[in-house]
Amino acid sequence: VHAGDVDVLVGTQMIAKGLDLPLVTLVGIISADTMLHFPDIRAGERTFQLLSQVAGRAGRGALPGRVVVQTYTPDNYAIAAGAKHDYASFYRQEIELRRQHGQPPFSRLVSLVYMHANAGACRTGAEKMFQRLVEKKDQERLDVELVGPAPMYFARIRGRYRWQIVLRGPEPSRLLDDFPLPQGWVVNVDPMTLL
Repeated sequence: VHAGDVDVLVGTQMIAKGLDLPLVTLVGIISADTMLHFPDIRAGERTFQLLSQVAGRAGRGALPGRVVVQTYTPDNYAIAAGAKHDYASFYRQEIELRRQHGQPPFSRLVSLVYMHANAGACRTGAEKMFQRLVEKKDQERLDVELVGPAPMYFARIRGRYRWQIVLRGPEPSRLLDDFPLPQGWVVNVDPMTLL
């Protein structure tokens, strides 16, 4: 590519990661909204980042660049702002959505993930834990919202099923004080992803 021997480069989002290719003048992004529809609180942010990174590959040299974006949701704020490198517009809309829905930074999250080799046992374990958490929350009158239990987006990894409970509030980790978790549970305070 650097020598100019290749005219077309096709790849995944790996192409977006730090390549400096001054001869690239056209970048096409297919299905730009795929990540946007993941069930994750940072889906818009990740979509914006990826579009900005990929779009930044075109026109890095002396020749001007052009970016073509294929999407089913062209009016989505993350897609529109990412295609234009409009950080300020993206931030205004993203932070307002997070405020409206009580998402970070307006609250904190704790992800409780239960893993088990048996699908039924995994579901049952998550449901029992949810009931225990609800009882403790009500007993101690804690300001914590419980979301779930639900199978994770990537529901099975390396032969183990995964179910998740999300705690949301000003101090959701208080619900876990003096609360022993059985084997198979993983706690993630302020998780970067809920997938």
